Amino acid sequence: MKSVCGIDLGTQSCKVILYDPDAGQILAKTQSPLDIIARNDGTREQRAEWYEAALIACFQAIRPELRATIAAIGVSGQQHGFVPLDGQGRAIRPVKLWNDTSTAAECAELTGRAGGEAALLAETGLLMLPGYTAPKILWLKKHEPENYARLRHVLLPHDYINFLLTGNEVTEYGDASGTALFDVRARRWSQRTCDLIDPNLIDYVPSLVGSDCPAGRVNAQAAARFGIPEEALVAAGGGDNMMSAIGTGTVRDGFLTMSLGTSGTLYGYSSRPVVDPEGNLAAFCSSTGGWLPLLCTMNCTVASEQIRSLFGMSIEEMNRRAASAPVGAEGIVVLPFFNGERIPNLPQGRASILGATAANFTRENIARAAMEAAIFGMRIGLESFRRLGFTAREIRLVGGGAKSTLWREIVANVTGLPVRVPKEEEAAALGAAIQALWCAERNAGAEGTVDIAALTDAHVSLEGAASIEPEMALVSRYEAAYAEYAKYLEALSPLYR
Repeated sequence: MKSVCGIDLGTQSCKVILYDPDAGQILAKTQSPLDIIARNDGTREQRAEWYEAALIACFQAIRPELRATIAAIGVSGQQHGFVPLDGQGRAIRPVKLWNDTSTAAECAELTGRAGGEAALLAETGLLMLPGYTAPKILWLKKHEPENYARLRHVLLPHDYINFLLTGNEVTEYGDASGTALFDVRARRWSQRTCDLIDPNLIDYVPSLVGSDCPAGRVNAQAAARFGIPEEALVAAGGGDNMMSAIGTGTVRDGFLTMSLGTSGTLYGYSSRPVVDPEGNLAAFCSSTGGWLPLLCTMNCTVASEQIRSLFGMSIEEMNRRAASAPVGAEGIVVLPFFNGERIPNLPQGRASILGATAANFTRENIARAAMEAAIFGMRIGLESFRRLGFTAREIRLVGGGAKSTLWREIVANVTGLPVRVPKEEEAAALGAAIQALWCAERNAGAEGTVDIAALTDAHVSLEGAASIEPEMALVSRYEAAYAEYAKYLEALSPLYR
């Protein structure tokens, strides 16, 4: 028996699965938590050594005889994080994460240097937003010049795991496209954008490999450290959204994946580049050869968790109370910007509870409004998809929020689209394992016969998975509720830019 391994390095934990592709069965599943460094200035960081320790813990929790079956490994990682390495491959400082908003000033500076937002969209397809990697690099240059002087390699979190496994500093198109240093149309690093920060930066970014190509093989040091087979193939891997797209079967035009976690994401496969002139959708590349236009909000389940904690409610009680309130929460609206916000671009955003009266100010309405706010944020992206000619057929729902029947219903009725929930919850880890299988089979000489869509058809199970159709009466009521949300958002946004 041979297995493929999927690693998912998230914000809150590192997860590992072993998958038997012949049996279509997950053999093992482990995870190890990750801490986060948070400061009031918007700083969100982690230490690179935490990633290695978490990966060791995950592999040690798997029986040695199962680890010995690993033939190929795929890595999914949180996007946009800046892992700065020196010439010896050592981390210089903590990793700035996707949800770090301390770089708003650097975004404005880079946008000015580029000649404005239109110039950025023309060059790379992306605006310069605090979540992306590029402003983090300029932040390091400005705020920690001694550390910047040591910089020789710019890696993303998934690249760093590949580096630990293989010793190679490479990346692939999907994750690279989320740095804001990458020309998504031409699929290459943008010399012009790198030069906005430093003429030498183009030498520090990793080499590019195709999404179906190996990043390398497990070297002897990594085999001993992690207890896995030496020479196991390590696939290119990719960002967590790109791997989740594979793990949910979003590899054909018309399908969308929505992820309800700490952040909220909505993305769909496209066979052509999709550049949003309004900047709501990030024009990312996919990790399967196409493109993956994507909306990301920084506050998805954040508001519901904050309110649940404040009221001392369990998840079950939160869902029960929210379900007892009507659509639109009797006029209560939550703007959930506890972490600032990326789309809309409000790095100084603050959370608000609005529309309260003596009659509607109840735990039930506040709970429901918090849940609805997460999906209203997604609705912004769906409207952008439609304006750009993307015809959505179905939403595949993943993340912690997908476990809630109420949240599934809200998604279906706010978007007006059918919602299906894949049977395997760890979509990013499964997607990484499937990409590893794709890479291994192509590497074995089966290039003419192996198709990623065929592999997802075979290994992503939707049979018997929960499916919810929109109810037209509720869709209509949510149109009114969304209009109320949009009214408050428009009024308060100028305070947070």
